[in-house]
Amino acid sequence: MKTDGGFSTFHYHACAHVLSARFTRPLQHLVEVQGATALSTNGGHGHASVDDFRFQDFITCRKGYSHVSGSKHEETGSHTTLVTAVAEGLNILDIITADRVVARLASSHPPENDEPEITLVGSKFENLRVAGCPVDVELDFDFFERLKTFDAVRKEFDKNAEFRKIAEDPFRTGDAIKKPEAHGVLLCSLVKSMKTSCPGVKQVGHCFVVPEFGKVFFGELILKHGLRTLTMIRFELGSPVSGDGTLVQAMANGNRFP
Repeated sequence: MKTDGGFSTFHYHACAHVLSARFTRPLQHLVEVQGATALSTNGGHGHASVDDFRFQDFITCRKGYSHVSGSKHEETGSHTTLVTAVAEGLNILDIITADRVVARLASSHPPENDEPEITLVGSKFENLRVAGCPVDVELDFDFFERLKTFDAVRKEFDKNAEFRKIAEDPFRTGDAIKKPEAHGVLLCSLVKSMKTSCPGVKQVGHCFVVPEFGKVFFGELILKHGLRTLTMIRFELGSPVSGDGTLVQAMANGNRFP
């Protein structure tokens, strides 16, 4: 693509993985990244999978896979990227279970735009349960379809008090952050609402706190200029098993140079 009398190339960037974790009690063990793939800066396609994964009885996954693709749309001149991560038959300590979890990001970077437009449509939880109880999860695609760029995110931060409340303090700690700069970062969640009737389980924002298990966060979304990172499940375990991990994560962006 010729710009300002010179030439510009597009550098693709996309990666995904099915799961990774670190346990510190009752044993110390690093679960290496499973089902991970990354896209070449030249685009193309990549794929990885994992079958019948099991670490002790802490985490099991019947099947998981990820794939990334990047190419130029010849008619529009836009550079497009697709990144997907999927886990099927997921079980974390018999507390968090799901038939299927999908993270999907698709981006389109028109030649005239400073950053790509990124959509999250297609991400989902199927038969998500906490401690055997069903979880009713609603993902807010309508809202984030209006926020396909970071510039749109910053404008929404100014005018939408509810979004500002969530983005300023996603973990409800009481320590609010300021509006991000043009190339800053925000953390929020794709989850619009989630409900469960499970006794003893407490909800705090996009997190469930489970007694003698720990915290599990759903649909976490990191927003940056030209980049989205979606983590469908993240956990912080407490006694009697301690550790942390991420499951079904996808990241996408891309940039022109110069």
